[in-house]
Amino acid sequence: MKEYTSDEVKKMKDEVLFTARNVYDTMDEAEISKMNSFCSDYICYLDASKTEREAVNTSVALAKSKGFKEYKFGMSVRPGEKFYFNNRGKELFLFVIGSESIENGIRISAAHIDSPRIDLKQHPLYESAGMAFFKTHYYGGIKKYQWTAIPLALHGTVMKADGSTIDIVVGEDDNDPVFYIDDLLPHLAGNQNSKPLRDAVSGEQLNILIGSVPLCKDGETKLAVMKLLHEKYGIVESDFMSAELSVVPAFKAREVGFDRSLIGGYGHDDRVCAYPALAAILDINEPLHTVMAILADKEEVGSGGNTGMKSSAFTDIISSLSASLGANEHTVRYNSKCLSADVNAAFDPNFEDVYESRNSSFINRGVVMTKYTGSGGKSGTSDASAEFVGYVRNIFDKAGVVWQTGELGKVDAGGGGTVAVYIAEKNIDVVDLGVPVISMHAPYEVISKADIYMAYKAFLAFNA
Repeated sequence: MKEYTSDEVKKMKDEVLFTARNVYDTMDEAEISKMNSFCSDYICYLDASKTEREAVNTSVALAKSKGFKEYKFGMSVRPGEKFYFNNRGKELFLFVIGSESIENGIRISAAHIDSPRIDLKQHPLYESAGMAFFKTHYYGGIKKYQWTAIPLALHGTVMKADGSTIDIVVGEDDNDPVFYIDDLLPHLAGNQNSKPLRDAVSGEQLNILIGSVPLCKDGETKLAVMKLLHEKYGIVESDFMSAELSVVPAFKAREVGFDRSLIGGYGHDDRVCAYPALAAILDINEPLHTVMAILADKEEVGSGGNTGMKSSAFTDIISSLSASLGANEHTVRYNSKCLSADVNAAFDPNFEDVYESRNSSFINRGVVMTKYTGSGGKSGTSDASAEFVGYVRNIFDKAGVVWQTGELGKVDAGGGGTVAVYIAEKNIDVVDLGVPVISMHAPYEVISKADIYMAYKAFLAFNA
C-alpha cells in the first residue's frame, strides 16, 4: 500500500471530499453587518404579515416604493419595466422584464405566504358556563396542544351585508386584549396525559375564549360580546358567514440566544423564504432574463383555490406576457427555471432519532437545496433532474452562496411537500430551495440569521 504524507492526504481530501461550511466562516464583519440589517427588516416584515392578506399588502407597499406598477392582463410591456399582479388580495406576482427574449425563459422564485393557523367557523360565536367563545377549524398541519394557553390575536376581513368590508386586527398592539384557548390543569389531566399527543386536545376543543361579562342579570354573555363588536365595527352575527377571520399567536418576532444569531417568530414557514425572494426581485434593475417572484396562498392546505399554485393565474400571466412580447408561451415555459422557495427541517439534536444526519440540513450552514420532497417512496415529489441541480449548484458556487442539501427526516419517519410539483407540471425545471427551520409549524419557530441571508444571496444570484 502506498504511503501518503499528511499534506498529500489533506490535498486529496480538499479535491475529492465534500466538507460542509459554516456561514460565519465565510463572512467578514462588513457582511455580518449587512446580514443583521437585512434580518432587522425581515423581523419587521414578519410582524406585519401574519396572514397572507397582510403579506400581500406589505409586499405591494414595498414593491411600489421600488417603482413597480400594477399589471393588468393584456398590457403591453417593455424591457426594464417592473410590475406586480395582486391576485384577489391573497397571492402576489412580481416580475421585471428582461432585455433578452422572454423565449429564453423566466427565472422564477415561488414561495408561499400562508402559515398554519386557526380559522373561525362561519357560525363561531357561542356562550357556555358564563364565558363567550369562538368555534374554530384549524388550518394546515398543527400540533393542536401547542396552541393552548398562549396569547392569541385575531386577524381578518369581514364583508358586511351592505357589501362594505372591514379589516380587523386585535391583539397585536400592547394596549389590545388578547385571546386564549383553555387547557386542562395538571391536577385533573390524568386521562388527558394518558392519550397520544395528537389526541390530547381535539380540533373541537380549540375554542377561543373572548369574554365573560354578561349583558344583564339574566346572563347573555354572547349578546354582550356581539354588542361590543357591533359598536366598534358595525357588524352583526350574520356577517361572520362572509368573513375570513383567523387566530394567530400574538407573539412578536425576536432575536434568540445570547449572541442574537437566531430569530424566533410565528410564520417563518414560509415567509422566511418569501421575504428574501421578494427582497431579491426588488433589488434588481434591468436584468438580462425576465425574472418573477410568486408569493402564493393555500400551500399549507394543498395549493388549491384560485390563489394557490394549482390555479391557472400563474400560466395566465406567462401567456399574457408572451403575447405582449410576441413570444410562444409554450417555449417560454419550457425554457423557464424555478426555485421553489420553501423551508426544510433543521436537524435538531433533541430529537435526532427522526433525522438522518448525513442528509439533513443544519443551522448556520446556509440555504438548503432539496432535490426531492414527498413521503415514503418519494410520493408527491417532482424530484429535480441532475442537470438542473447542477445548473443551480454552479450559479451558487460562482456567487459565493453557502448552500447545503437536505431531506425532511428519515425515509419512513414522515414527509412533506411543496409547490414544486405543481410548477413542474407546467413543464418548468424546478428545485426546492429554502431555509432550515427549528420547530416547524409550531406557533413560534426558529431560524438562523445566516441562513436567511444566504437565501437572499441565492435568489439574487439566480435572478442575475
